[in-house]
Amino acid sequence: MASEPSPASAASVETARPRVSLRNWFQHPYDSAIAAARTCYAPRLIQPEEITDKQRLTIGAGTFYGGHHTVYQHAHFEFGLENVSRQFVWSFLHAHPFYNSEQQSQRYVRLDRAQAYVPEPGEHFGPAERAIYERAVGRAWAHYRELTELLTPDARRILAEIWHVGEMSHPKRAQKVERQAEKRAIEVARYVLPVAAFTTMVHTLSGIVLHRLWRMALASDTPAEGRAVIGEMVARVREVDPQFFDRFATEPLEALPEWQPEARAGADAEAFACEFDERLGGRVSKLIDHSPQALETVAAAYRAAVGMPACACPDTEAIDRLLNPARNPYRLETLNVGVHSPMMRALEQAYFSFAKKISHTADSQDQRHRMVPGARPLLTLTDTRAPDFVTPRLIAGNPQALEIYRQAMEEAWAAKNELLDRGVPAEYALYLLPNAKSIRLVESGSLLHLLHKWTMRTCFNAQEEIYQASIEEVEQVCAIHPSLGRYLGPPCYIRAGVTTPICTEGSHFCGIKVWQDFPKIDRPI
Repeated sequence: MASEPSPASAASVETARPRVSLRNWFQHPYDSAIAAARTCYAPRLIQPEEITDKQRLTIGAGTFYGGHHTVYQHAHFEFGLENVSRQFVWSFLHAHPFYNSEQQSQRYVRLDRAQAYVPEPGEHFGPAERAIYERAVGRAWAHYRELTELLTPDARRILAEIWHVGEMSHPKRAQKVERQAEKRAIEVARYVLPVAAFTTMVHTLSGIVLHRLWRMALASDTPAEGRAVIGEMVARVREVDPQFFDRFATEPLEALPEWQPEARAGADAEAFACEFDERLGGRVSKLIDHSPQALETVAAAYRAAVGMPACACPDTEAIDRLLNPARNPYRLETLNVGVHSPMMRALEQAYFSFAKKISHTADSQDQRHRMVPGARPLLTLTDTRAPDFVTPRLIAGNPQALEIYRQAMEEAWAAKNELLDRGVPAEYALYLLPNAKSIRLVESGSLLHLLHKWTMRTCFNAQEEIYQASIEEVEQVCAIHPSLGRYLGPPCYIRAGVTTPICTEGSHFCGIKVWQDFPKIDRPI
């Protein structure tokens, strides 16, 4: 075990308690719910002002405890969250589909100050453990700064080649390359930052989801932070309408099955990781299950929607009507209106499942595709002693950056392991894991929602790992359904020759005419 550092030797890390503000809310959340319930059985629309105390008691209890929860979904609450960790957001706030968030981007916002979650002092987290923790966070930020400086010239050179920028180029063109180069550098350098890093966000939920989050506040890798943050959210709602929570006993569940001894019997994180990686066979994402008659089923669903017999619309014709952007203008919509189209809902009938391995930071973006849900790991149950991480291409191509990166990984795991050896709960020690930490998950979705994801994430502006996973998924689906291939690709490929603009990214155009050679084209950065 390493020698015990003194608290004074720890690097300076800014920390603070989570700050939760209620930015917008319904005027009468509870009475609105009861009025909605009454409207179901009334000959007219019932207003919140009409609700009586007796109705609050009887209808409230009857709907809530009877499981008739849609009435509590009408009221929404918009929160401002500050000083919450990336680990908490990934493990809990974004681990379900029923929310909306706008979160500070580590890809595009340079993080100059070391700001991170630090556990509260306790029996197993004293001054010495805090010193180890803060020193590890400080070192990670130092590596982040080093890598940003090292990688910026590489990114600048690659982007200058793409945009044909030289000494004689217009200054504004050169400035654009310079700005983009720094963004690319920090996007990659962020892989060394700890998942303890603070983030800021606007987070909106319905009333019933907030009830569920409070009930399940301990169901993640971050139970202490979950109880604190969700508790503050509940407190803010109680301030504007006490009865929305006070009438129901939705305190956090304590005895969760995930933490019971029988759920952990036979657990072997290293063996699991090896088995999972062997199954991937070198891929980022591997198709492990699918609807065997996907295209036939989708075609039958299309004919059901429009009332056509198979003789009038064979399977190939149905698929072309659904997926050919020259024939189906829904494919050109950026508003993603598929779920609202009677004929496009035919694509919901085919499903595909993938096993995939990406970094914590990439998965934090990937999970925002909420209609393609994943079974993600509890890191406290799948933690490995040895470093287990993903290396971005820009770092892999720079020997000096790669050496710093590997050192950062070794240091992060060493600090995490030292805390565990000292008896610090895994919940706290694992906050030191870097963004690069490998996440192994199984993800499934319908063709409708995967189609949207593949369109957005085969664009060169997509995050590197999600792009690679999407390319591999498209490739494998096309191998079992070859007739799908010509309909799948980024927005520019879908729109070329059909409509303008070809690229929907505007000033963020990647600079490469991907549509001319897709999918046989290499992403340069």
